[in-house]
Amino acid sequence: MPGMKPKSPENRASFRAFRVLFRLLLPVLAVSCGGESAIRTTDGEIPAATRIESEADASEATIRFLEDRIRRDPDDFISANKLGGYYLLRLRETGNTDYLRLARRTADISLRAIAAQQNPGGLALLAQAAFAEHDFESARRCAEQLVKIDPRKSYPYQLLADALLELGDYDAAAKIIAEIERSPSIDDGGALRIARMAALHGQTARAREFYGAALALSLEVVPPSREGVAWRRWQIGELEFNAGRYDAAERHYRDSLETFPNYYRALSGLGRARAAQGDVPNAIEFYERAARLAPEPATLAALGDLYELTGRSREAQAQFDLVKKLGRIGEAAGSVYNRQLAIFFADHDINAEEAYELARREYEVRRDIYGADALAWTAHKAGRADKAGEAILDALKLGTKDSRIFYHAGMIARAAGNPVEAKKYLERALALSPQFDPRHAPVARQALEALKADNGM
Repeated sequence: MPGMKPKSPENRASFRAFRVLFRLLLPVLAVSCGGESAIRTTDGEIPAATRIESEADASEATIRFLEDRIRRDPDDFISANKLGGYYLLRLRETGNTDYLRLARRTADISLRAIAAQQNPGGLALLAQAAFAEHDFESARRCAEQLVKIDPRKSYPYQLLADALLELGDYDAAAKIIAEIERSPSIDDGGALRIARMAALHGQTARAREFYGAALALSLEVVPPSREGVAWRRWQIGELEFNAGRYDAAERHYRDSLETFPNYYRALSGLGRARAAQGDVPNAIEFYERAARLAPEPATLAALGDLYELTGRSREAQAQFDLVKKLGRIGEAAGSVYNRQLAIFFADHDINAEEAYELARREYEVRRDIYGADALAWTAHKAGRADKAGEAILDALKLGTKDSRIFYHAGMIARAAGNPVEAKKYLERALALSPQFDPRHAPVARQALEALKADNGM
């Protein structure tokens, strides 16, 4: 236009960076501003899988762009909130907990610049970072504060429901989720919370319906989140696996990988599914790929178990040693692996007292059913029969359909000299998911046969 000066190379570069940033932030802006879609539930059918292109390179470029802005202006809380959201996205994509530390630090920067009352985006980021760190009490407090600041938006209630579920306050979470379900339209986040509550109460068909609805709704976002869509497909696979539908689980895990190639959660899921169907060599391959991408304790332990099952004892021990090492690192950093480490110790009959202490300390603040199950199982292995019997009742109280919980209940009842209860729970474990675990499903069958032989059942 007349009178305008030509852009300098520096200005042109800044403008290109801004265009990339704006395009990438459109979906993030909608979330952080509390935007909601007037969207409906679906009939629960699962949409066909398609590849969603990666924007990882662009995301990393945006991260560098935002980091530079904050270095130059630490009071730029809007950039800090966006940057923290990208750190959490990269955490979900890669499993690299370095991003978790960065997200928490960035939330602190944002809230130092502008207080939470005028900065709900920074407070939401802090809630999400605390949740990812398994600091669920802090996540709850942040979400409660968000509800007071933004009571007409849905996202504070969803964050609060998440924290309450992890803390085991199921009655309070149920009230929030019931309100979500009574709303005239249910968004993706609402459908996910309804599905989670249904799964916890053993309502598998209802959980499948709402996970399917959440998946369909996530695909309506333009552009859809590759990780978000893949996570939902993986979650449906987990639901099917726990129901003993291994072929259906495998399909959903593969659909997750179609959406997001080399997604570490889906690779671990395929390892579980192939092992349950007797294909141990391929199961090992999938677990190896997952472990290279994201060496989480549960993945490494499962891989070690399969190595042990196939006579590769040295390789198995190497995986088990790595689990212990990661557990120590996590414990020192106050991170997320304590429960996984406690279960690993109990499953492998090592460090029984340490496993019990890990589970007990966590259950003091996080009283969910899986924490109760970990406490019961570690107490059983540490010879604390009364505590095991008490805790397993808490683990069973919602009616969750989980073969591992039923297996633990059966073995605890057997040790307590209650063969009728032991038989009931072991049968439930094996009827629900006959190959729920390559290490423990055979033990469950042997224990059940011994009970029948010893008690004339």
